[in-house]
Amino acid sequence: MARLSLLNNAGKDAVRQRLQALRQELNLHAHRYYVLDDPILADAEYDRLFQELLALEQQHPELITPDSPSQRVGGTPLAQFKTVPHSVPMLSLENAFGAEALVDFEERLFRFLQSRTPISYMTEPKLDGLAVELVYEEGLFALGSTRGDGLVGEDISLNLKTIPTIPLRLLTRDGGEVPKRLEVRGEVFIGLAEFKKLNEERSKAGEPIFANPRNGAAGSLRQLDPKITATRPLDFFVYGVSDPIALPCRNQHELLTYLGSLGFKVNPLIHLCHSIAEVISQFAQLQSQRPALAYDIDGMVAKVNDFALQERLGAKARSPRWAIAAKFPASQATTRLVAVEFGVGRTGAITPVAILEPVQIGGVTVRRATLHNEDELRRKGLMLGDTVLVQRAGDVIPEVVKPVEENRTGQEQPITMPALCPECGFSLVRAGQEAITRCPNPNCPAQRIRGLIHFTGKSGMDIEGLGKKAVEQLVGQGLIRDIPDIYQLKVETLAALDGWGEKSAENAVRAIQGSKTPTLAKFLAALGIRHVGEVTAQLLARHFASLARLLSAGEADFLQIEGIGEQVAASLVDYFQDPAVQEMLARLEALGVRVQEEKPDSGGGGGLTGSVFLFTGGLARLSRHEAKARIKELGGQVASGISRKVTHVVLGESPGSKLTKARELGLTVITEDEFLRLIGR
Repeated sequence: MARLSLLNNAGKDAVRQRLQALRQELNLHAHRYYVLDDPILADAEYDRLFQELLALEQQHPELITPDSPSQRVGGTPLAQFKTVPHSVPMLSLENAFGAEALVDFEERLFRFLQSRTPISYMTEPKLDGLAVELVYEEGLFALGSTRGDGLVGEDISLNLKTIPTIPLRLLTRDGGEVPKRLEVRGEVFIGLAEFKKLNEERSKAGEPIFANPRNGAAGSLRQLDPKITATRPLDFFVYGVSDPIALPCRNQHELLTYLGSLGFKVNPLIHLCHSIAEVISQFAQLQSQRPALAYDIDGMVAKVNDFALQERLGAKARSPRWAIAAKFPASQATTRLVAVEFGVGRTGAITPVAILEPVQIGGVTVRRATLHNEDELRRKGLMLGDTVLVQRAGDVIPEVVKPVEENRTGQEQPITMPALCPECGFSLVRAGQEAITRCPNPNCPAQRIRGLIHFTGKSGMDIEGLGKKAVEQLVGQGLIRDIPDIYQLKVETLAALDGWGEKSAENAVRAIQGSKTPTLAKFLAALGIRHVGEVTAQLLARHFASLARLLSAGEADFLQIEGIGEQVAASLVDYFQDPAVQEMLARLEALGVRVQEEKPDSGGGGGLTGSVFLFTGGLARLSRHEAKARIKELGGQVASGISRKVTHVVLGESPGSKLTKARELGLTVITEDEFLRLIGR
């Protein structure tokens, strides 16, 4: 029997060859069916070949390969997602609303390049889905991740493998080679018809329905059980790569053609435009096509086509300079303003919120909408009982645009801003020229709870299991009052609460313990310091490298950092000099929270190491952006304010008051020509 159950080498080679042939044939037909929408094989024949593959792999599991179609059915459920750093940041895009904004975009490019040479653009529909990155090693799918915060995403490889339009092995034509490593970026989405069917099935099963296709796609991709993801009708369009430099492509148009040849699904509505006028025309064309599309789009992306120009234009803190998202006009509807509630944010900001008669806008029921602040409230002239025009700004956030004054009956009532905090009763204040009215009470319960929600949330420490509702419950039960209390939670305490169990309590405590060694940037962003978001937190982390060095810094030290002004510097000083904050940090350290040091921002370690440059006046021979980039390449730093740490003040055309201050301090002042010689230009 043993001898009969074993294959000789020749028999095993035959099975291996048959499996290889089946994989190639099935992948080819799947590509024609899902990507090209041009099948040449009957469904029954495809099913027969697939069943043969499954039978052979079941008999010989040692011969299963990562690119086998059988690997799309979903693997073993995960306990949690691992984090994955992006080798090149996945930046977001600036928005443009209307033709004038697109013209302004091109004018900014001309100014930066100091040239009015015509620029060509690639345009593509802006899908309302979820951005992901796919990594291929030697042509095989090796890793897939979410965009996350742009720097770090979540490993969702098993879930992405279930999507039939994502190739598990790159195609090759005529014996061509594939890149050794390829990092592809694109959008995962759900088609409108498939989304409707999915929600109908969920409704029949008594499950909550998804609010819109984007939520459906995001929820499906973040399932810990890939078998659930495999049941969802997810699709994928490719739109780029992390770094095209090693690919045989000179521009975005060639890149998309090349990616299509490797087996990726490229949106058929991409368009090469030779001027911004053509971009504007294509935007109008795409907007007219929108209602008939099989998937939801909320605009159009325009990218500078030439990669050499993209490289020269570079990126800002959050977005590339060479691309822009042209957004369609927001969906609008009219309804009645029933009441106004006043919410208290984590920084004490009082925000008026409109309570509306429910209305459908863009497929979503809207009951509440932001009114921003008191000035905006007065500017719009709103009254209780008004008929109001409401829109979803950027097709996402509902806001009241204006009252429909023609519909007034005389029964409408004025809206009055409160004098006291609706949460703690403190007298509200409005400082200086600020548009925001604030509660000055640092112990205001609303501020405290929103600060805790921010700390545990995605923009903070991202502690799995401690979402908004969980934090509200824990505060309501008196289990947490401040950040250090989070690190004292016990499994048995959580497991005894309504809606919790032993498993969810264990997972939450494990996530809490796992957050004890954050990066400095993540920790600073999580603290919720006023005016300090993720980008500023990263600037601080790169500059100071450790929490200890940052805590010993003064306002002048903060002002040395390019991108940090007086308002942010003052906020940082006020925050870290607060005795309550100092006590909180001490308690966190005692509880085992260890903020990790980061590598100092040396800027490249070149010939300008130790030099700090400050510019005053306009440069004639290159742009300010190019000058700063070159300084950092050579290891130098760029200051935004005058101080004794500045080693070189670069004198441009029409210099400002910085020149006078520089001379008063005895700083070295150099001309633009001298600066160009210093940087090797």
